[in-house]
Amino acid sequence: MSLRINDIAPDFDADTTQGRIRFHAWIGDSWAILFSHPKDFTPVCTTELGYMARIEPEFTRRNAKLIGLSVDPVGQHEAWSRDIEETQGAKVTYPMIGDSDLTVAKLYNMLPAEDTAADGRTAATNATVRSVFVIGPDKKIKLMLTYPMTTGRNFDEILRMLDSLQLTAKHRVATPVNWKQGEDVIITTAVSNEEADRIFPGYKTIKPYLRTTRQPS
Repeated sequence: MSLRINDIAPDFDADTTQGRIRFHAWIGDSWAILFSHPKDFTPVCTTELGYMARIEPEFTRRNAKLIGLSVDPVGQHEAWSRDIEETQGAKVTYPMIGDSDLTVAKLYNMLPAEDTAADGRTAATNATVRSVFVIGPDKKIKLMLTYPMTTGRNFDEILRMLDSLQLTAKHRVATPVNWKQGEDVIITTAVSNEEADRIFPGYKTIKPYLRTTRQPS
C-alpha cells in the first residue's frame, strides 16, 4: 500500500553510521528529515550530503534531526563520508542508514517489493531511491518528495517547507505561494470572520475565501 501524507511513518530497526537505531525512538520529540540515495559514491548525492552537512545547524535550530539512507552497507557509507568531506568541505555528522537488504527502501515504497538485495545493483536500478520524507514529532508523514537521478535536491526549499509545516501546525493559517519566514500568511477557511477578528486583529480580506494576516509569532 502506498504511503500518504498523515500516515504514520513506518518504524524500523537499522544499522547506521552512529550505531543501531529504532527509528521512532530515534526521532523522539523532534521532527525528522529522512532523505535517501540510490547508491554510495554517486556524484549528485555527494553534493547533496555535503550541503546538508553545512546547513545541519539550521535544522537543529528548528528541532529537526537529519538522517540519510543509501542502499549500501554502513562501512561503505563511512568511506563515502570521507569523500564528501574532501570534495564538499563539510563533515557529515548526522547518521546514515545502511540498507543493503532494501528493507527500508521497500518499507517506504521507494522500490518495488520484488527487488531483493543491493549487491550488483546500480544507481540507475535504484533510481526511485531519491526521496525526502518530513516526519513530525507525532511520527506522521508531513511531506514526501521524489526527485529524478539527474536533478539535485533543493534543501533550502526543505527548510522553507519545514518552517511552513511547523507554523501551520501551531496556528490556524496556511502559507501562500513562495512564502518565506516572516511574510504574511493566509487565514484558513475553517476560521470564521468572528474568530479571525479575535485571533488575527487587523487581517485583510482580499476575497471572502482569501484573508491574509501577519505571520503569528
